[in-house]
Amino acid sequence: MDMYTLMSGLQLTCIYAILAIGVSIIWSSLGMLNLAHGFTFAASGYGAWWAVTVFGNSALVVFSAGITTGAFVGVLIYFLAFLYIYDKPNYPVRALIATMAINMIGVQFLMWWFGPRMKPLPKVFGFGSIKFGDAVVTYSQFGTIVCSVGVLGILLGWLGITRRGLEIRAMMQNPEGAALVGISLRKTALWVMALSGALAGLAAVLLSQTFFVSPYAGLQPLIKGLIVALLGGLGSIGGAMVGAVMVGFAEALTASYLGGQYVLMVQFTMIIIILLFRPRGISGLLDEAREE
Repeated sequence: MDMYTLMSGLQLTCIYAILAIGVSIIWSSLGMLNLAHGFTFAASGYGAWWAVTVFGNSALVVFSAGITTGAFVGVLIYFLAFLYIYDKPNYPVRALIATMAINMIGVQFLMWWFGPRMKPLPKVFGFGSIKFGDAVVTYSQFGTIVCSVGVLGILLGWLGITRRGLEIRAMMQNPEGAALVGISLRKTALWVMALSGALAGLAAVLLSQTFFVSPYAGLQPLIKGLIVALLGGLGSIGGAMVGAVMVGFAEALTASYLGGQYVLMVQFTMIIIILLFRPRGISGLLDEAREE
């Protein structure tokens, strides 16, 4: 494996881990498969682009706008697809349909408001490169990896130390038990949706260092986030990280040696094979009702 493929794999691993963790946290704590995650991703990219045109192209502006937009869209999804239907019959199906509708309407809104043309984001990590012997690593690759690892470390620490983080972990492990000991489902769900939206916003900024912002920019990240979450096991943060490593390096190696057109084929084949032997994924926390 050459250095370019290695760094591409690490870069994709970090971004997919951020996306998949957001999907897994929502599923395990709220029982909702958020199909509007792609819209959150695309809207965050446009939020960052708009902020650049108004406030300048500094890294602080780009990251702040992307993360804030993602959190705002996450809260919006909370009000539209969770708050008023979570206690209704067939809530998982209702939420699935609602988030799918939000995604479709949101993408069309972005198309109408910003137009179909792709928008670039500034290179927040610069245009240079770092040489390791004969290997060259771009600032974007190095910055993405360092930023992602730092954010994931902070997130895991926050979930394990702070009161709100512990409440979210309790909801992830046992929502009914958490409610019995006085943890508010509504308040915790609001934090979960804002947190997952902020993570999608961060992923949008990082991935837009390589690709452009467009109304349909969230489609591939949504698919990849779901692939990683399913592979790792819905509801497992550790499984999502392992799944991200497998999917990221599988994509980098496939694109390098076979071609980009085979990437999704290889990734879905890998999912099918793993789920045949481990139906819960690598480290799933699916509830017992789904086995019946």
